[in-house]
Amino acid sequence: MVMSLICGIVGFGFLWMITRKATAGVPSKLQAFAELTFDFVDEQVRGMFHGDRRFIAPLALTVFVWVLLMNAMDFLPIDIMAWIYHNVFHLEKWRSVPTSDINTTFALALSVFGLMIFYTIKIKGLGGWMHELFCAPFGSNPLLWIFNFLFNMIEYISKPLSHSLRLYGNMYAGEIIFLLLGVFASTGVVGMLLGGVLGAGWAIFHILIVALQAFIFMMLTVVYLSMAHESH
Repeated sequence: MVMSLICGIVGFGFLWMITRKATAGVPSKLQAFAELTFDFVDEQVRGMFHGDRRFIAPLALTVFVWVLLMNAMDFLPIDIMAWIYHNVFHLEKWRSVPTSDINTTFALALSVFGLMIFYTIKIKGLGGWMHELFCAPFGSNPLLWIFNFLFNMIEYISKPLSHSLRLYGNMYAGEIIFLLLGVFASTGVVGMLLGGVLGAGWAIFHILIVALQAFIFMMLTVVYLSMAHESH
């Protein structure tokens, strides 16, 4: 939780400082970077969500930036950070990468799931939502109510599960590989050389994974909230 809060404060504090100095004239490099990021996220939302984007677009930007920063903690040198945590802060089980902990990814996914339920009820009404639960997709015959309900429950349960486990699995696996490469590098001169080469290669490849997983998590958030505004 502490690392998640630190990433949020750093990321959005940085964006806040940029917006304070924003100008309608020639933008600075930092302002241009922030505008490109916002335009990129807004373009993705516009292509999938056709309603009022005043809440969805900022939410997508928040999710993307926050998850990206939490994922990027995987780039911190493992041995150096472990020494700092142990000798400076006297912490034995500190986790640098919040998204490699399933509690973080489930909390994020359940927050999105709660928003999805909220908007479903807000747009369709409680009666409309209950009607969808029991009358879609197989029909409104009372004999089919139980099958409709079970089918919809599978869909509802699978959303936060897939949303959270995809991010957790990728980040946890990446962290384990970094640890294994670190252990390999400590076996001797040959291991140190090979570990350094392999570690550098994996770090370069991991840049793509870090950004891609943040993008996927953001897109799934937009998809789920878009589905809340649609009917069967």
